[in-house]
Amino acid sequence: MEATFYTENRKSFAEHMDPGELAVFLSGELLRKSADDDYGFWANRNFVYLTGIEQRDSVLVLYREEEGYSEKLFILPPDAFEERWSGARIKPDKAAAISGITDIGYLDEWQTYLAGMIRDKKVRSVCLDLDRGEGRRNWTGADWMKQYIESGYPDIEIKNALPILMKLRLIKKPCEIEALERAEQITKAGIVAMMEHSRPGMYEYQYKAEYDYALAQYGVLEPGFSSIISAGKNNFCIHYDSYRGQAADGDIILNDVGVRWDHLVTDVSRAWPCNGRYTERQRLLYECAYRTSQHMFGILKPGIPMMDVDKMIREYNYEQLKDAGVCGSYDEIGTYMWHGGAHHIGFDVHDRVSAREELTKAGMVFCVDIGIYHEEWGIGFRLEDNCLITGDGCRNLSADIPRTIEEIEAIMN
Repeated sequence: MEATFYTENRKSFAEHMDPGELAVFLSGELLRKSADDDYGFWANRNFVYLTGIEQRDSVLVLYREEEGYSEKLFILPPDAFEERWSGARIKPDKAAAISGITDIGYLDEWQTYLAGMIRDKKVRSVCLDLDRGEGRRNWTGADWMKQYIESGYPDIEIKNALPILMKLRLIKKPCEIEALERAEQITKAGIVAMMEHSRPGMYEYQYKAEYDYALAQYGVLEPGFSSIISAGKNNFCIHYDSYRGQAADGDIILNDVGVRWDHLVTDVSRAWPCNGRYTERQRLLYECAYRTSQHMFGILKPGIPMMDVDKMIREYNYEQLKDAGVCGSYDEIGTYMWHGGAHHIGFDVHDRVSAREELTKAGMVFCVDIGIYHEEWGIGFRLEDNCLITGDGCRNLSADIPRTIEEIEAIMN
């Protein structure tokens, strides 16, 4: 992304703030794994969306003036000893080039700066990126900041910045679409590599190794999210990540994988028989999913209630399963369809956007995900593609990744 992308994002956020309001965003800190071993650092995605900076212990402060806004970024100071062990820290000139922010200070200055802003600007409210999602277990920098403000400045109102950011992230800009298109190409390379090397007796971790190796040839050193790659009975665990199973002759290989490129992440699912030939029952179910997918890409366009998309997938796939003699009534569809069929992608694989009450609009990107799980037949898989809503219809961003039975069998045989 160019620096203008992040500058525009901050400007858009500031336009939603009230004059005299302050916003504070934190990149996050290292999490301890055990003893002196830390987990790899993963920057807060909203912080990255606003700055492009992925270094730990970084802080962005925005202040809304009567006209326009001011901004300041705080980063870790140079430290020769620490950098010898952990690598070079980003310097102010590079941080400015990435983010478009010219006013940059060091982390040890930021609390003094914050106190001065609150005092001199008579700040009455502070916006924080508070993730109050159900089931969230992590204590975040925003949680700490909320506690800090409440204890030190009890008269200041705390506002949640997350709803604004979820609205901004809903519509993708052209540069984001370009990043997704590149990520789709690399995703294809990884999936095709697994298809080409597939054989009975292969372990799931060997499929994963083929996928990871293919990505590395493009400089992508880790997948966009924890890859789901399973065989046979393991396909019935929706978020499976053990990779210890072995493919028996005739087993379906399910994969749900993605690539992150320039912060944007794909989410694509394909399924194939490990021996390269679909059985009659596998073909029957796969064609149901494929026809449903094709139907959805033929009708999706601006103006459809986003909440109806999953229902449309479910109802059309039911008709396919009924015609195939699999499903007798719509009351039975839950036996074969275990999860939703549409979620947004972007800076997160399940992108944090405000879409539930929205109509589909040009620039939205979400998955069309048809999962069929027939436990009695031992066949479970999903066909998942990435849908971009355009001005008058939609486009399948992952259409070039082999998805018909004929395309897949041609690669494998």
